[in-house]
Amino acid sequence: MSSVTASPSPSRRVRELLALCFSSVESGGFRELESFVTELVNFLNSLYENVAVNANNELENDVIEVLDEILKVLSSPQVDQDVIDALSFHLPKVTSKFVDLSGRCLHLVEEIVDRFVEACNPRDMLSILCEALDAARCSHSPSTCSTPLLHGLSKVFISIQRRHYEQLKVAVPIVLNILKDISLETDVQVEDLFDKALGIAFSIRDVSSRLNNEEEAKVRCLLGLYVIQITAILSVSIRDKAASCIPLVIQLEPFLTYCGLTHLGLITGNDTEKLISTVAGDDDDDYVTSFPDINLDLLWEFRRHAIEFLLDITKGVTSSQCNDEQIDCSHYTPGIYAALQAVTLVIMYAPDADLRKKTFEALKRVLSDIPAPHRFDVLRALVTNSRSPSMTAILLGLVKDSMSESSLQATDCATTDTHVIELVELVLRPPEGGPPLLPDQSDAVLGALNLYRFALLFESRECEAGKERSKVGSEILSKKNLEKAYKEWLLPLRTLVSCSIAESLKEDHDQESSLGDVCLLNPIEFVLYRCIELVEERLKSH
Repeated sequence: MSSVTASPSPSRRVRELLALCFSSVESGGFRELESFVTELVNFLNSLYENVAVNANNELENDVIEVLDEILKVLSSPQVDQDVIDALSFHLPKVTSKFVDLSGRCLHLVEEIVDRFVEACNPRDMLSILCEALDAARCSHSPSTCSTPLLHGLSKVFISIQRRHYEQLKVAVPIVLNILKDISLETDVQVEDLFDKALGIAFSIRDVSSRLNNEEEAKVRCLLGLYVIQITAILSVSIRDKAASCIPLVIQLEPFLTYCGLTHLGLITGNDTEKLISTVAGDDDDDYVTSFPDINLDLLWEFRRHAIEFLLDITKGVTSSQCNDEQIDCSHYTPGIYAALQAVTLVIMYAPDADLRKKTFEALKRVLSDIPAPHRFDVLRALVTNSRSPSMTAILLGLVKDSMSESSLQATDCATTDTHVIELVELVLRPPEGGPPLLPDQSDAVLGALNLYRFALLFESRECEAGKERSKVGSEILSKKNLEKAYKEWLLPLRTLVSCSIAESLKEDHDQESSLGDVCLLNPIEFVLYRCIELVEERLKSH
């Protein structure tokens, strides 16, 4: 009568293979050690394939027993270092495949990886875990497979004793790649992804805090790029999976400060470019290519996120709420101006209309949150330093809107009138001398004329209504300023516009260009003649 021999349980087979690994080292057979390690890895891969095809509770229990057996052996105080080193090259990668079976499997694999991190050379473990992370990208569930590997890597970073920047420079792009892959999963858990990313950021910061001089500065720059990339992943790749990324990204604020980054520098892109320049260094191959999203698109996406953040925190702000409270924010005016100057750059150069529209709305909201006197100071500074005729026109339009919406005190009105006069003169009589250049500066000239026409009508209406503000007298409607505008701005501009139109109509060599110039000049001519009429009417009243 024949008997059937039952195959050993998976945990028993793993115990046998591990025992063979130890015995081979004791007998000096290092080639045999490699052979037994390979056999162990093949067995684990076979077990994983079996589980993937025939998932059931019994197989899951087998896996738990196998992982538990491996952990027991690795935790033994008598474990041979040669054996643990040989196992470290393979087991983190192969065991991480089992983590999606259950929470218990995840916990055991994390402990296995942690044991290797504690027992093996940190520089070896850095490359081992990076290789395992690369392999995890090809798995059916990068999110779960990468969890123990990223956890172990965060500990390895802190354990490295020398050449920290060089080691981190290799690892960070690999980490970012796996994080981006995770973000593209259809069922990604945003908070879980963020926790993984944040753990790595804390480790890099801890490394940086122990360094000094040049290497510390480079690690900070690398951390800055890492944090920006995390922000891009959250705001770009998973924007449709999270109601709002702002509560998560706010947690990154301390890292931005630690890396010496500012919201202004990030909106303009200057800070990012400095980081890239420092990290790239003199490498023959541009290191930035290791960051899949560190390019112009990323910079714009980060600016988009910054603008959406501004829109979020200024929601519900109205100018009346701020003007009723006489708040002295003169101390903050330079900082506000610098930030809004960066916002104007986004309006001018953003690649799509939606971002430009959102940025303009953010600009209006921030301005409306500034008390009226300081608001005009900021607008005047923005116009004075604008190098774009189109942006100058936009800003002058905001000055006009601010005049119509403000409930100014009488003393503020005189200051506002002075600002308007200064701004209009800045465009119609440029400080560098000569008339404005037409048709190149057509937008700015039309914006200045529209502002001046509105100011004339607004002041006249206020005076006729007998408003309190008119008791101090209108600077715009004073005889002195009306005569100045008439003789120094309007009449010379009328001559210039008439001559420019006549010259454009005479040109035959480029009819399309000439017609375009005339189309730009005609609106200017229309508003200019209206301004002249209004000034002449007011002068008669004097």
